[in-house]
Amino acid sequence: MKRQNLKSQPFLVEVRLNPAKIPSWEEYPFNLPAVRHVESVRFHPSVTFFVGENGTGKSTLLEAIATGMGFNPEGGSRNFRFATRVTHSPLHGAMRLSRSARRQRDGYFFRAESYYNVATEIDELDEQPSFGPPIKDSYGGRSLHEQSHGESFLALFANRLGGEGLYIVDEPEAALSPTRQLSLLSMIHDLVLKGSQFIIATHSPILMAYPKAKIYLLTENALEEVDYTATEHFSLTRAFLNDHRAMLRRLLGEDVF
Repeated sequence: MKRQNLKSQPFLVEVRLNPAKIPSWEEYPFNLPAVRHVESVRFHPSVTFFVGENGTGKSTLLEAIATGMGFNPEGGSRNFRFATRVTHSPLHGAMRLSRSARRQRDGYFFRAESYYNVATEIDELDEQPSFGPPIKDSYGGRSLHEQSHGESFLALFANRLGGEGLYIVDEPEAALSPTRQLSLLSMIHDLVLKGSQFIIATHSPILMAYPKAKIYLLTENALEEVDYTATEHFSLTRAFLNDHRAMLRRLLGEDVF
């Protein structure tokens, strides 16, 4: 029974800010809405989403969580230590991360904006002499640079992520068509069934529909937990699809058709 209860716990339970380590609430990144309103964020054992407009600080918050958990700020596993350019914020130093007693067998920090850098690092490491198999074998056997962005994104989820891991994911939908977003949703579910935990920042109403996920909405004034159907992503997409002509007339003018 104890073993079963342990398996149901999240790897990362909670994040809190330590006010004593914040130099000024007026300085970046502590002046971002996503940071100002973080007192305590508790994570779902399976999937937690951060959603909100650009500029609220979703990616900065995710980067700090990933860095605090030992991942490279530009992405990759804990074994990646490259730095194309040091631009990550000091936010992780002001965070308290609460972990459970569960042990991770895997982990990865995926961020769409710097995945190109990860792919380059893999190619460069594979060019060096090694007694082990090429790193690209863990990503499907092909260089990520020899695939489209969408293909390379899905190659990571299909091949590299093995389960029983913590996966921190920033805007994975950036290069994915709606059909491939559905494929990614299925891959996420398969990994959840293998005991994984996901923390995802996204704008995709397809991805954030994952059943029973915890959704945190970031605004200028608050960070609050919301239901999927209460998000603007859901309501706006539904309104557009229900009557796209009416919405386009409002946006573009009555004589657009």
